[in-house]
Amino acid sequence: MSTPTPQEMTLDAIRSVPLFASLDDEAAVNLRNLLRVNDVPSNTSLFRAGDQGDAMYLIEQGRVQITITDEDKKQIVLAELAQGDFFGEMAIIDGKQRSADATVIEAARLAVLSRENFLSFIHDNPKVALEMLSATFSRLRRTDKMLQQRVSRNVNVVYEKSLKTLDRLAIAITNRVGSFGFFLIILGWTVVWTGYNILASEVPALHLHAFDPFPAFVAYLLISNVIQILLMPLIMVGQNLQGRHSETRAELDFQVNLKNEISLTEVLRRLDVIESERLPLLFAQQNERIDELKATAASATNAS
Repeated sequence: MSTPTPQEMTLDAIRSVPLFASLDDEAAVNLRNLLRVNDVPSNTSLFRAGDQGDAMYLIEQGRVQITITDEDKKQIVLAELAQGDFFGEMAIIDGKQRSADATVIEAARLAVLSRENFLSFIHDNPKVALEMLSATFSRLRRTDKMLQQRVSRNVNVVYEKSLKTLDRLAIAITNRVGSFGFFLIILGWTVVWTGYNILASEVPALHLHAFDPFPAFVAYLLISNVIQILLMPLIMVGQNLQGRHSETRAELDFQVNLKNEISLTEVLRRLDVIESERLPLLFAQQNERIDELKATAASATNAS
């Protein structure tokens, strides 16, 4: 058996990867000759989603984080892999782009298997290909389940994304109109406007000019009516937007309830399966135990 160089994985290290645990010495040596070992420092990006997939990685030591970025630009951790794990296999199976990001989060020693060498190796070891497909499907199921569990979202974030520029302007105006500060502004303007014109009209000794004579206040009423006419549609717009906010909340609540219902149904289904499979076994074990007791009792009776 050949002795590995410092930059080669040992056969035990190769077999520590569940994917290659069943390899004999000859196949393991052949695989080792195809691997390229790299020491990678922490916080190093190995590849990004969309990169061309030309190799898979085996972790001899260290830790690697697999992540994706969702529609909200948030990073979702799909898995944290350590010694004995492998990743990047999907891209070298189908030759397409990477579907996730891979980042070294703890200084790692990685063995890299190129797509060309991978295809050559599985040609002589088809069992490895089947085990790899099994592991890949398991990861896909786990990822799908993880993404399904992310139904719960911040309703305010979803609502904000649905707003247009004019909607935001209408909300900003109606929020200020409905504030106590706006009330104080209108109250102050009313007091100053009417107070000044009342004094100017009723107290000639002050020698003030009434630009909106008391008691008609024609200009004041005109301006007030214009403000009311402009604010009424804005208030209606604000009410419609608030209704949209409520609809968004109701839709997200429905999605969460639907997910919970589906999950509960799945749990009940699995319990039924376990019950249907386990109970016959328990009954069989019980019958065997009864038969053993009967046989023991019969033996004791014959002996006496």
